[in-house]
Amino acid sequence: MSIQDLRRNYTFGGLVRSDLPPEPMQLFQQWFTLLQTTEKPEWFEVNAMTLSTANPNGGSSSRIVLLKGIDADGFFFFTNYDSDKGLQIAFDSQVALHFFWPMFDRQVRIEGQAVKTTAALSDQYFSSRPRSSQLGAIASPQSRLLLDEMQLERTIEELEIKFANQTIPRPDNWGGYKVVPSMIEFWQGKPSRLHDRFRYEYSRESGDWSIHRLAP
Repeated sequence: MSIQDLRRNYTFGGLVRSDLPPEPMQLFQQWFTLLQTTEKPEWFEVNAMTLSTANPNGGSSSRIVLLKGIDADGFFFFTNYDSDKGLQIAFDSQVALHFFWPMFDRQVRIEGQAVKTTAALSDQYFSSRPRSSQLGAIASPQSRLLLDEMQLERTIEELEIKFANQTIPRPDNWGGYKVVPSMIEFWQGKPSRLHDRFRYEYSRESGDWSIHRLAP
């Protein structure tokens, strides 16, 4: 079958304005909770999301990161601040997130500003990670060229000796971001490609969210 013939019909359900709460984070929480409590393939990571950032040299970059927290007004993830994405966020803090949940024929698009979390929150999350992940965060010069194939393995071995029987401290260049949304769009797949799309947009002047229906 050729690529142009690849398609499936979306029949899970619909989304109507009367279903929409006044603030988008409420709907996101509803969708995310349903996803967490539904049977799905073991390989499927419910908190995987695409993060897109602006490149100082022009263009943009996208990669998958893991959502690690939600509160009333934002989405949290953690990374190396010296990585490509960290440097790009420092250049332009306006980012985009994207979730795709095919078992429900749903997508969520988010645009907003990425701001660093407090050191205390970064410390709290870092301490909750498996010890191997903590060592990996210190050992990896994320996004940089490796000198040779065994560089990371040697560094990990050295760190295991250095921190034997000790608490591993969070490195200063590793921590969290909170994406504070200014736009959240909910997409519900429908038959014949007549999908339901609703966009929430935040007004700083009024402090309220407006809701608009978009053509599919």
